[in-house]
Amino acid sequence: MRSLRSGVVRRAASAAGLIALTVLLGSCSGRDDGRTLVKFWAMGFEGEMVVQLIPEFERRHPEIRVQVQQLPITSAHEKLLTAFAGDSLPDVGAIGNTWISEFALLDALEPLAPRLRQTPSVNGADYFAGAWDTGVIGGQVYAVPWYVETRLPFYRPDLLKQAGIAEPPRTWAEWKTAMAAIKREVGPKRYAVLFPLNEPEPLLNLGIQSPEPLLREDGRYGNFRSPGFKRALTFYSDVFQNKWAPLASNTQIANVWNEFGRGYFSFYVNGPWNIAEFKKRLPPDLQSSWMTMPLPGENGPGASVAGGASFVLFHDSQRKDAAWKLISYLSEPQVQARFHGLTGNLPPRRESWNAPALLSDPYARAFRDQLERARPTPKVPEWERIAMEIKVVGEQLANGRVTVDQAAAELDRRADKILEKRRWMLDHAAKAAPGAATKEGG
Repeated sequence: MRSLRSGVVRRAASAAGLIALTVLLGSCSGRDDGRTLVKFWAMGFEGEMVVQLIPEFERRHPEIRVQVQQLPITSAHEKLLTAFAGDSLPDVGAIGNTWISEFALLDALEPLAPRLRQTPSVNGADYFAGAWDTGVIGGQVYAVPWYVETRLPFYRPDLLKQAGIAEPPRTWAEWKTAMAAIKREVGPKRYAVLFPLNEPEPLLNLGIQSPEPLLREDGRYGNFRSPGFKRALTFYSDVFQNKWAPLASNTQIANVWNEFGRGYFSFYVNGPWNIAEFKKRLPPDLQSSWMTMPLPGENGPGASVAGGASFVLFHDSQRKDAAWKLISYLSEPQVQARFHGLTGNLPPRRESWNAPALLSDPYARAFRDQLERARPTPKVPEWERIAMEIKVVGEQLANGRVTVDQAAAELDRRADKILEKRRWMLDHAAKAAPGAATKEGG
């Protein structure tokens, strides 16, 4: 699931085992104590850490008991679909933003507008617009953001200064100038930027800056031959053709943090979890030699993808009122700030960014700025498959096996094939709609 972080080393197994035991004990104790049981499924590291926030919720709501089940990220999607088929979904879940449209199409999610109207504390206007919009499908709100992530460059100000670049670039043209200067400075065996070829995110975050949508006609067809996306493809291709980036995946680089520290590359576009990793992994003498910056765009700081995970209420839950109370609690700014302290995840509410830990973190400031321009990916269930094709074709483009025009056409061809069933379903639904025959008959 591309909306969630991947490949990040987490806590020691002993800590995970202790938390898992805590979850197990919490789910077993008081089984028949008369309280309303709310089943909550959450994925990965977040599913482990959220357990620490539950005691305060249960103190506030002594009539409710929460059972947390942590799902491995690699199998969470399959488990959710299996539970849907078997009528065994939980009451509330935290799912990846790219999955919301799929479960909404399955009619597995409860529309949230009535509850939001009755809960002014969950104020949609306080959320970053791109993060909130990920949960809006067909005009209906189906999800409330739990945490949000996006990608931007980590960079080496000292190496930029050595290359004669005084300020971090704000536009693609300035970024090209900076990368060319760094490459001249570091020579043939080092590079200016790392765009890992095994990830779609570097190209996708450039492409989502396009003024045209990535898919057209209500998600029926790819729109990768649009002028905006082709400009992104051209920028991406130029980076590799000028040898500003190595033709490598991040798995081919033994340790991206060490290589960044030794100057193998000066820009690394990645997510907020790497703030903690760089603080931990770079030696003390390099701690003042790195920083974060907004992602450059064509004409100024650019847009990026709004990833992360969101809370949903499952439609068949018999305990929606109690489950909504849990969502409301976990959405409080002070609770989001505490969750950030536990996980490093970025809060989706602006008010939560007033927490001292975030206000005082110089590396988080660029992410706060970037989140104002984060955008959701296309809201179709097939999007993750299309994103993988962006990775494949992007690698072909980087290696010079296809031109920009050929890459754009190939992406449209692959997307159109993936979306074939969607077109059939939408067209069939339109024909079956009341009055369709009259309209078609003129």
